[in-house]
Amino acid sequence: MNYTILKTEGRAKRAHMETVHGSIETPVFMNVATAGAIKGAVSSEDLENIGTQVALSNTYHLHVRPGDRLIHDLGGLHAFMDWKKPILTDSGGFQVFSLAELRKIKEEGVSFASHIDGHKIFMGPEESIEIQSNLGSTIAMAFDECPPALADRDYIQPSVDRTSRWLERCRTEMERLNGLEDTVNPEQLLFGINQGGVIEDIRIQHAKTIAGMDLDGYAIGGLAVGETHEQMYHILDETVPYLPQDKPTYLMGVGTPENIIEGVDRGIDFFDCVYPSRNGRHGHVYTHHGKLNLFNQKFERDLKPIEEGCQCPACTRYSRAYIRHLLKAKEMLGMRLCVLHNLYFYNHLMEEIRSSLDKGCFKEYKYNMLASLAENSDR
Repeated sequence: MNYTILKTEGRAKRAHMETVHGSIETPVFMNVATAGAIKGAVSSEDLENIGTQVALSNTYHLHVRPGDRLIHDLGGLHAFMDWKKPILTDSGGFQVFSLAELRKIKEEGVSFASHIDGHKIFMGPEESIEIQSNLGSTIAMAFDECPPALADRDYIQPSVDRTSRWLERCRTEMERLNGLEDTVNPEQLLFGINQGGVIEDIRIQHAKTIAGMDLDGYAIGGLAVGETHEQMYHILDETVPYLPQDKPTYLMGVGTPENIIEGVDRGIDFFDCVYPSRNGRHGHVYTHHGKLNLFNQKFERDLKPIEEGCQCPACTRYSRAYIRHLLKAKEMLGMRLCVLHNLYFYNHLMEEIRSSLDKGCFKEYKYNMLASLAENSDR
């Protein structure tokens, strides 16, 4: 990996990153292809056409179905989904949080009951890294526990300490697997994850601990899971300065366009979130002037595109009225067009952010864009 900072403005970074699967211009939004595809009938070809740089897939879900060994034997996830650009795989750690009723945590790892058929699964640091190695992703995430953001110190401190021990085990296992003859991607990168809820001294100490491990990149996890936006921004203000400036920084699972702009201002390179695809499947679409709900009757005769000037596949051909009709009729094309628009919007929002950093006017862009986004949000 070669990560080069091209411009800075305050804490905001504009960088270029070279990987075995091609280059990444940051700040970047990663489109969430949980099971190897975007929900909403969006293909790898579509992703290329709407300016996607990085796809993100889910370790736990691909392990459960179709199985990481199968994907390994078929040439890895890039070949399996016919995606030639970078892929980041999460570690399964978020499922430790989201499947709380189906799991048990101990030092060795986590015992799950599959959400599909209830069969028992064990995943620890070594198992998570082995699965991601079988997938052959560009970037693998270290296995961690994502504690509830508002949990108390007595819960969070032991959880964070265990995450640090798990990170050491992840690094050792990745070094071993990258040296094997049949490894899909021997250049696989490892990002560590900072945790600590909204307790700033735990966050800061954990950032110092993982920064000393000289990893390929660093993520901030455990945010956007119950705390306020103000609490999230405060934790970023306090934590990011203790992560290496010369390595990529990733804010996991975030967020709205406003969250992303605020995150960039605080030094974040990588973002991911299910919002654009999830909201699109329910007829909620993003514009530079707020979010629209296309199910609203006022769009019944509206012949304008979702957003004037947008060059996405939906806006260049179809009207709000037509897409609303498709949604009301439960035609899959309506959902697909909304998802494509939203992903295009997010990808090109990042282009605008990078351009503003290149020109040295990000602060001005942030002020104007946040004001614009607040104009006409129709929820």
